[in-house]
Amino acid sequence: MNAATLPETVESGAAGRRRRGRTAGRSTARLVVTEAKLFVRDPLGSFFAVIFPAALLLVLGSAMPGFDEPSADIGGRKPVEFYLPIILAMAIGTVALVSLLNVLAADREKGVLRRLSTTPVSPVRLLVAQLAVNVAALLVGSALALLGGWLVFGIEARPNVPGLLAAFVLGSASMVALALLLAAFTPTSRAAMGIGSLVYYPMLFAAGVWTPGPMMPEAVRRVADFTPLGAASQALQDTWTGDWPQPLHLAVLVGCTALFGALAAKLFRWS
Repeated sequence: MNAATLPETVESGAAGRRRRGRTAGRSTARLVVTEAKLFVRDPLGSFFAVIFPAALLLVLGSAMPGFDEPSADIGGRKPVEFYLPIILAMAIGTVALVSLLNVLAADREKGVLRRLSTTPVSPVRLLVAQLAVNVAALLVGSALALLGGWLVFGIEARPNVPGLLAAFVLGSASMVALALLLAAFTPTSRAAMGIGSLVYYPMLFAAGVWTPGPMMPEAVRRVADFTPLGAASQALQDTWTGDWPQPLHLAVLVGCTALFGALAAKLFRWS
């Protein structure tokens, strides 16, 4: 190769990388569309991921006496307003430990991941597509819960928006990392339902879904602070009232994301 042909070779190599990048992007986008259609066709999964958080908020606010009226016990705030960030934490847990975990286990059980590993479409792209669809479902479900609280109950919160976003993103990341780690040990969808339930319901308790944090015994609350969904819930509640998340809760979320993510990357198998 002489000097005259070197620029042409470099340009050709760069063009090839760009073409491969565009091809990979288009195939991933098609996977996202396909997985989104499959998600919508699963009425149970889409209901719990998208509709259930808003539905639970509306049921609680309508059925429980005084739930949508100011209470002196919580500084004149409405109990439904206090409960809304807990609903957001529940939405995070539901999407990660119910929707994402079950779909990954079902894809492994059906051999989808193994078959994709022999095609130009890598299983990694399927995982990216699954994450994109489930994150979108989480955002829609959370937005519906917030919209329902605002329209139906007239909630007038003044949250710390940067802190709220940080708590939401870190809480979602930690729970998705946990779901990927659990998926490494769930060869079938039935196993995913069992293992997911064993983790999901204690996580909801730690998040304050049944017993809000201030009403928990101090020892139980301290344990909940060190769980990913408990830390996320408490951080969301703090930012919902205009404060910043406590450093402890942020540290727990970052640590869980790093630990679970590293273990998932090491232990996850496509077949």
